[in-house]
Parts: sequence; structure tokens; C-alpha cells
Amino acid sequence: MLTGQIKQFWLESGCVYGYRKIHLDLRDTGQQCGVNRVWRLMKRAGIKAHVGYRSPRARKGEASIVTPNRLQRQFNPDSPDERWVTDITYIRTHEGWLYLAVVVDLFSRKVIGWSMQPRMTKEIVLNALLMAVWRRNPQKQVLVHSDQGSQYTSHEWQSFLKSHGLKGSMSRRGNCHDNAVAESFFQLLKRERIKKKIYGTRDEARSDIFDYIEMFYNSKRRHGSSEQMPPAEYENLYYQRLRSVWIIRGDSYCRQLMIFTVIHTSW
Repeated sequence: MLTGQIKQFWLESGCVYGYRKIHLDLRDTGQQCGVNRVWRLMKRAGIKAHVGYRSPRARKGEASIVTPNRLQRQFNPDSPDERWVTDITYIRTHEGWLYLAVVVDLFSRKVIGWSMQPRMTKEIVLNALLMAVWRRNPQKQVLVHSDQGSQYTSHEWQSFLKSHGLKGSMSRRGNCHDNAVAESFFQLLKRERIKKKIYGTRDEARSDIFDYIEMFYNSKRRHGSSEQMPPAEYENLYYQRLRSVWIIRGDSYCRQLMIFTVIHTSW
């Protein structure tokens, strides 16, 4: 039965998916199995990922730029805009695949940047990160964590990080747990909104995914990691508390200054 499901997902991908992506498809449907088991069953059934017509030695692409895993699974920062994570997923439509890239702030789990395109290119991840930078305008260096996909190891990605004062971090190769929060968001999106549906057009998918991200997930969906509050509300509460602290400190400083002035005058 499991081999049959593997073949189904492989065929639906146009016979291009390898065991890792098929494992993600199986996991999204609730199938409990390990990635190594998927690899063994695919090998036994003779199912392989489609890697193109050129052999690896004949391909002359840009050199990959891999950065260390600076995040180290530290998924709970103390304030917004300390650590962001980013990743790409795919959505089926009758017109073909629609790819979605997101940037998530680890503090609140809020999606602060996203981009959707029919092709998985460098531009999709750059546009998502650009939206995040425009929206947040971070005043300090932010750690931006991704996997080692070709979009993230490109010179353009590294140049964007450097020009905007951001610091890169990458998961170890083949270790999806290093970017678990981004993976978790995609699971929620597919389970709570997309499920097993196939959109008629890419525009239909874009509209529905936009509605999920901006009208539900960011503004209404409660999260256990943020005291059962939606991301936007959790961030607002943080800034309210921060302002209260500054007011208290300011008031305390004024009282101390008044006391010092009285004592100094009495001399």
C-alpha cells in the first residue's frame, strides 16, 4: 500500500520527485513513515528522481555558497527581528505547479514575507525576503536561516543578505529538522487550507493562499509557542510591554533626578 502511494505521488510530480519530497507528501497526508523507509521502497520499486538529461559533470552552473548553521535550532528568540527562517513549497493547480516562498519571524511565527511564482527561481526567494525587509525595516542585524537549496546558495542571495545587513545561516544537508519552523508552517497551510484540493488556476491558488496567510494565519490563528495568541497579537503585546517598561524606567529616572535635585539644593 505504501509503495502504491509513493508511486502515485511520484507520478503526480511528473516523475521528477526524489525520496525526500515524496516523504514530505506522505507526511502531509498523515502517513507515518521514515524518510529512509521511503528511500528503500523507491529503490526496490525502481523509482528514481528525474535529474535532467545532462550528466552532473557536464553541468556548468554557478558555484554554491554554503554558510554555517548559525541558528543551531534556536527557534525561540526573545524579541522580533532577531531570527528569520525561509523556505519554499509547492502547490498543485490544473495549470501546473505554483511555488510559494515564505519568510517567518521566529519570535511570533508571523509570516513577514512571501512570494508565489510558477517557477522555482532565485527571484521567488529574493522577493519574499525583500517583502520582509520592507515590512520590518530591522534596525539590527537579523539572522536569516534557510536550507541549502540552489536559490539560497546563489551569489544573488548572498549579495542581498550583505547589502541589507543580514546574516546567513543554513541547515545541514539533508536535515529538515534544522528548519523545522518553516516546515511546520507549510504543514499547517496544507492541512488547514489546501488539504488534498487541486486549484483550477494559479491565480485561484494565489488568492486562497494570500487569504490564509494574511487574513487567518497572521491575524487569527492561535499558536502554542506564542501563549495561544495569533502572531500579530503576540507581537503587539510585546511592544506594549516594552513601552510600559520604558515608561516605568523613565518615571523612575525622573523621581531619582528630583530627589538628587532636592538634596543638591539643600546643600
